[in-house]
Amino acid sequence: MEKGKVKLNSARAWWLAARPQTLSGAAVPVMMGLSLAWSYTERMEGVSFNIIPAVLCVLFAFVMQIDANFVNDYFDWRKGTDDEHRLGPRRACSQGWVTPRAMLWAIAMTTIVACGIGMPLVIYGGIPMIYIGVACVAACFLYTLLLSYIGLGDILVLLFFGVVPVCATFYLQAHTLTKEVILSSLACGMVIDTLLIVNNYRDRDNDRRVGKRTLVVLIGERATEVLFMALGLMAFHMGLVFFFRSQPFTFFLPMFYLMLHGRTFRKMVRIKRGKALNGILAENARNMFVYGLLFSIGVILDLYIIS
Repeated sequence: MEKGKVKLNSARAWWLAARPQTLSGAAVPVMMGLSLAWSYTERMEGVSFNIIPAVLCVLFAFVMQIDANFVNDYFDWRKGTDDEHRLGPRRACSQGWVTPRAMLWAIAMTTIVACGIGMPLVIYGGIPMIYIGVACVAACFLYTLLLSYIGLGDILVLLFFGVVPVCATFYLQAHTLTKEVILSSLACGMVIDTLLIVNNYRDRDNDRRVGKRTLVVLIGERATEVLFMALGLMAFHMGLVFFFRSQPFTFFLPMFYLMLHGRTFRKMVRIKRGKALNGILAENARNMFVYGLLFSIGVILDLYIIS
């Protein structure tokens, strides 16, 4: 897709800048939250599932992900970290596909659109939805401007690709939170953080050179490899809460994800360095989506088969 000449500010240029392949990271937590909410509303009397906030959550997550990609593209270009040493997919500003001024306008517009999509959620979740929306927008900028440079990007991923979207999506339907939802949100954040771990593992030498102190740079290669495997294991074992609540599908189906995660881990530590790790990144993104899908299917099967 990136081969060949890309016309300045063309539709293809914006498609590449939006990085649609990253949308699975936005889809997984919302999918998990909705499946948990569906199960809860079906089991509880006096509570019903509402399709409107469900759709708004999906749209908000997708637009915010694109917004984050634009922010990352522009400010990494401005900081000079997207140079000829970059191993990952090429970026729009640094490649000259999109002008910096146009990217700033795109950032402003996607931020406004995301806020416009999220505002009606106040009707269904109250004033806390405003605070959550503001936090999401702030996190979108803070990741690239600060947190990713001081080793705190992984904490942001755990919160805003796990705890916040899963819990908020569930709360909008159920108007409460449960222990199972909170643990599931943590598991989701851990699974998605493995994607950031692989990304920063690939870029560790260049990040060290430009002074970007990611968690991988701070803890080193071997500790990062252990952390990558541990995140998958911990995420899977968070599901024990469903096993003890006689919801076996929700616990056992993600075991297939764990097998995929282990295979990806072995490939990653064998490759170690270079552009070949881009294949590991793509494989890990697939694993991440598989986890969310299997978890959600498990929740629904437990609802209609076990209950």
